[in-house]
Amino acid sequence: MLTVMKPGLLTTVQDLGRPGYAHLGVARSGALDVPALTRANALVGNPPSAAGLETTLTGVTLRAETDLTIAVTGAVAPVTVDGHPVAFDAPVAVPAGSVIAVGSARTGVRSYVAVAGGITVDPVLGSRATDTLSGLGPPPLRAGDTLPVGSPSAAPGAVTAAAPAGQASTEVTVRVRLGPRHDWFTEAAHAALLGQPYVLTPKSNRVGARLAGPELTRARPGELPSEGIVLGAIQVPTDGQPVVFLADHPTTGGYPVIAVVEPADLPLLAQARPGTTIRFVPWASDADQAAVPSQAGAGPTASATDATAPSRPGDERNGG
Repeated sequence: MLTVMKPGLLTTVQDLGRPGYAHLGVARSGALDVPALTRANALVGNPPSAAGLETTLTGVTLRAETDLTIAVTGAVAPVTVDGHPVAFDAPVAVPAGSVIAVGSARTGVRSYVAVAGGITVDPVLGSRATDTLSGLGPPPLRAGDTLPVGSPSAAPGAVTAAAPAGQASTEVTVRVRLGPRHDWFTEAAHAALLGQPYVLTPKSNRVGARLAGPELTRARPGELPSEGIVLGAIQVPTDGQPVVFLADHPTTGGYPVIAVVEPADLPLLAQARPGTTIRFVPWASDADQAAVPSQAGAGPTASATDATAPSRPGDERNGG
């Protein structure tokens, strides 16, 4: 079990979400940076579907009530156990009674804390994820909360792929497919979306990435009847400023959707800080995917290629 001592700005329980319920008005939710969560789970021997914690900018402080193994990935942040620096992006053994502190993110926005055995709060519609829009799942963490932890299913293992660490760039590029309502916009709007920079605003959250930049002007008056909204949809309200819907998005909306972000690029938006420049480029075809270099691993990171056993506070291999 874990006890929450300091919850940070916003720390929630997240897993891979609850797909398949959009027809009931329930969004997928789940981790905004799925590769980071699944990597953390792999480091501690969990299946990809195990629930962990998603922090936002300022980290989280927890007390281990039993012996645990943890791993922290995603936005790069200092991690300590009882005040001693331990490794980021590697399994770490934590004795019972110890205090785990994930500090403020040095790059990116969201860090992920996995615990061997997973966080085992009661699932809702098959998922333990917090949906900040609908209120489904456990509420955001508060000081004094306790979190149950399951039994480890496997020993911590090596992860050889490059870590998808939180991005450190001041500019990111994401791929989009136009539609389904791009015909509601002028050619000038299409050119602006695919040729001009936008800036991520502080109003962004788990529901959507709100952008500021050239106005996307409409080619026709009026509004649409409400229709289905998918993850990554770029909706354009009447002010002409695009909103990219993220994991906790509404399932319907009446503003037209000019394009949809390629799902593999959504973690870039999840880890982008306010003020980051966002550029959209057309996603030519699925056949070109292998030729497009991924940016999900951009930014400084710690390799876990040798993470075959959990480190302990004071080990020489532990990073600061």
